[in-house]
Amino acid sequence: MISLKGAGVRLRPASPDDAEARFSLGTDADISRMFGVSQSDVKPITRDAAEEWAQGQAQNPYAWMIEVEQRLIGEIKLHSLNFQDRRASMAVAIYDPALLGKGLGSEAIRLLLQHAFTELKLHRIGIRVLAYNERAIRAYQKCGFAVEGRERETAFVDGKWHDDLMMGLLSTEFLA
Repeated sequence: MISLKGAGVRLRPASPDDAEARFSLGTDADISRMFGVSQSDVKPITRDAAEEWAQGQAQNPYAWMIEVEQRLIGEIKLHSLNFQDRRASMAVAIYDPALLGKGLGSEAIRLLLQHAFTELKLHRIGIRVLAYNERAIRAYQKCGFAVEGRERETAFVDGKWHDDLMMGLLSTEFLA
């Protein structure tokens, strides 16, 4: 697997050695909520959980660690790949709340999209996002994703039902 380098971030293959860096990033309640975790369910990440996470990432050939100045700040990956239909889904996370809103996630997404559309020859990338995660929605739209639909009441977070948005981007749109 290759590394992908941008102006501010680098995407590199995951390694079991990433466990310590993931553990040191901890668990932020606000970031966890963006992934559908109720505040009452947020737990500190344990060393065992960080090691399990790192092992899982390292076994995924389409998972990259997001680094800034050689420091792990998050992850980005393709999943549900279907090479016959040339499509996949994407997931991205920035774990350091101090680095949110600085364009680092958007840059990581653009690097991955460039690789997915030009090297992997995918035609479509989809993403699901909780409708209340406005920061992520703006980042995805900035990268060219369009809202394609809404799945109602898919997540029960903090005692309320919330919708998911389905977003998608075609290679012809991204590479235009």
